[in-house]
Formats: sequence, C-alpha cells, structure tokens
Amino acid sequence: MIQFAIVGMGFIADKHIAAIRNTEGANLFAICDTNPERLTIDDENVLKYTDLDKMLADNPQIDVVNICVPSGLHANLTKIVAKYKKHIITEKPMALNSGDAKEMMEVARHEGVKLAIVHPNRYRPAIMEVRKLMDANGFGKISHANATVRWNRGQEYYDQAPWRGTKKFDGGVLMNQAIHNLDLLLWFMGPVKSVQGMVATRFRDIETEDVATGIVEFESGALGVIEAATTIYPQNLEESLSIFGETASVKVSGKNALFIETWDVEGYKEEEVESLKSRIQNDPWGKKGHDCIIEDMVAAINENREPAVSGLDGYNPVRLIEAIIESSETGKRITFS
Repeated sequence: MIQFAIVGMGFIADKHIAAIRNTEGANLFAICDTNPERLTIDDENVLKYTDLDKMLADNPQIDVVNICVPSGLHANLTKIVAKYKKHIITEKPMALNSGDAKEMMEVARHEGVKLAIVHPNRYRPAIMEVRKLMDANGFGKISHANATVRWNRGQEYYDQAPWRGTKKFDGGVLMNQAIHNLDLLLWFMGPVKSVQGMVATRFRDIETEDVATGIVEFESGALGVIEAATTIYPQNLEESLSIFGETASVKVSGKNALFIETWDVEGYKEEEVESLKSRIQNDPWGKKGHDCIIEDMVAAINENREPAVSGLDGYNPVRLIEAIIESSETGKRITFS
C-alpha cells in the first residue's frame, strides 16, 4: 500500500483526496495545512498536522506527498519534501519560473525521488484519441497548431484570496488558466525553438496578464499560435486545440476542450468519424484526470519508472510562458537554447 499525504487543504485538495480513495493500492495517511481550521476530513484515521516538517519527521511510512498550496510555494515545499526522501505530486503550474522548476527537478533527481506534475487534461478521451493518431503518424508532416483559451474570470474571482493574480504566488492567464492547454500543445508538437509574444492587463485589477498571444516556432519547423484570455464577456466561450498536418486536420473544442469538432483524417470513413464523435460526446470527461495521476504514481513506484507526467513535462510550459512574457516586455523574439 502506497501511503499518501497532502499539504495544502484548499479546494483542489478535495480532488486529490477523492483520487487517492478511488485508487487501488493507495491510502491517505495524513494531511497538513498551516490553518488548523482547514484540517477537516471525514476519516478519523487520517493524521492532521499544521507543520510539514513535523508530519514528515514523525511518519517515515509516508511514500508520496501531494503539494496543493498556492503556486508560488511549490518550489520551496518540493525541496522540503524531497529532503525526507518522499515522492512528490505537485499541482500545476509546477513553478512560476523556469529557474525554480529546474531546481525542483534537480533536487528530486539528487534525492532519488519521483516528481509528477498534475496535468490531468492529457487523460480526457478526445485528447487521448489525438495522442493515438499522433503516435501512429496520422498527421504526417505538421504545418501548424493553434491553442486557444477564451474564458472569463471576473474581479471577484481574483478578490477571493490575496495571492490570486500576483506575480509571486499565482501568475496570470497563461500560468493559471492556459497552462493545461499549453501542456497539450507541447505534448503534441514537441520542443520549442523560438517564440514571439505579447501580453497585457486589460480589465482586471491584478499584477499579471489577463490576455496574451504568442507565435511559436517548434524545432520540427512547424508553427503554433497561442491565444489566452480571462477577459471574455460574459462567461467562458471556448478552449480549443487544433493541429493541421499533411494527412489530418483535427480540432478539439468546447468550453473545456472536451469534444471533437473536426476530425478530417486520411483513411477515416464518415461513419467512423461520427462514431468517434458520438462516443466522446457520451463520455467527454472520461476517467477523472486526478485519478489517473494518482494511479500512475502508484504504478511508477511499484515499477520503478518515471511518472507519465514528469518534472520535465511541468517545466516545458513554464519555460514557454516565461518566454512569452519576456518577449512582450522586451519586444524581441526569444530563442530557446
């Protein structure tokens, strides 16, 4: 039995608790939060702590710590947890800058622990179908891709907590809302060669951007277009990912990139496409992404392998976002080394 602990008992912790309970071979052993009022759980056997070091020092049987604190604290807590030789699952974004993300990977490697990042959208049925097509070279040579997040986050959203919308603890639309979409873009398109970006804070009273655009050149030679905003009136409009190749044009869309809007793939008959669309329409969410992340960590420990969504997978979108913002601030195209 793999013993889990959670640090940070905000709203996202509920998804981790449910995922651990849903996973065979996983057990929730302890929870931790500096605010004792948050240490409420419907299981008296789960230990409760307000001090992370004490929780880890007192309980060597803990195998994995799930980090669910504000984004700006991920890096420091990862270093603390790794020091105790515990495997780590951290919520997105991995960190708010690439330097911290690199340090997280390095400390995990040095301490011999596994580091997984919560990018659960990879496990959605529509996305998994695109992945299968990509792995089978169903696109042929790719010309370009488009990643779009057109959502609404009103001022009241940012006013819920003092850390929201800050550079130190939260980040803007790219780091907070669009990062899952950017993770998918990079997962399909591969390493970035260069990026030109523009960001702005148009409507919300926050330190970070509420609208962003970017043009990406991938190492493959393919191009990418990024658009992300929390300024859309009056509610979320769409999240989509489109990929265009020699032998396929595919678009996954909807308000949360759940449905196959376009599936023009060489060799596919019309009835096959309609069957695929219908199957996903009937079960767009599929198995919960957090369940898949927890299951994979249990398997990674038992099989002594890297998690499916590794530290490097967490680093890549952080580095891309950092470059988009740097490009906007300098007015220059940023080239990746």
